[in-house]
Amino acid sequence: MTKILVVDDEVSIVKLLQFNLEKSGYEVVTAFDGMQALDMVKSEQPDFIILDLMLPKMDGMDVCKTLRQEKILTPILMLTAKDDELDKIIGLELGADDYLTKPFSPREVIARVKAILRRIQVTPEAAPSPEHLVIAMGEIRIYPEKYEVYRQDTKVELTPKEFELLLYLANHQGRVLTRDQLLNAVWNYDFIGDSRIVDVHVSHLREKLEDDTKNPRYIKTVRGLGYKLEG
Repeated sequence: MTKILVVDDEVSIVKLLQFNLEKSGYEVVTAFDGMQALDMVKSEQPDFIILDLMLPKMDGMDVCKTLRQEKILTPILMLTAKDDELDKIIGLELGADDYLTKPFSPREVIARVKAILRRIQVTPEAAPSPEHLVIAMGEIRIYPEKYEVYRQDTKVELTPKEFELLLYLANHQGRVLTRDQLLNAVWNYDFIGDSRIVDVHVSHLREKLEDDTKNPRYIKTVRGLGYKLEG
């Protein structure tokens, strides 16, 4: 059973999410402040984290940052009461996979959870055929069935969203893909006006894969259009 950690200092929100997630078949553990959340991640090892931005003791931004610094890549859906573009972008820059602005419906939360988990769980029916188990580009090797990326012999630690973006670009090598195309393909729903989300994740990929981020070898910017990946 998939285990989800719900972190929010509002007891009513935690109970609401716990009830609906358990009704949908998930195991749920809870935390009510940032420090407790970090402890729960280490003790419970959840498969997914729903993380509020505004928390006592340590806010959601710092929790997310700490987890990613410790190479804990558990998918994170960040909740924020602020309808502030900057907060959303900062959360994504720190490694969150998605965000929702309060108020939200439990149905929407569950839909987001399912969408993210679906992208990182490879079933036998969905597994790629043997000839597509490795995608090679210069020094980069992508293993879709294992959700792993190597640069030469060194494993590159990517968040699930970064991996999905890289894989989609790799499956369309040489093609120019607009930001809207990437949003629809990787994020799986409409982010009207939020195309900077793509830019943020491309920036992260370049930092991890490129020798010179200002003159990238692999992920090229096509001015006025979008991005393309070259081998």
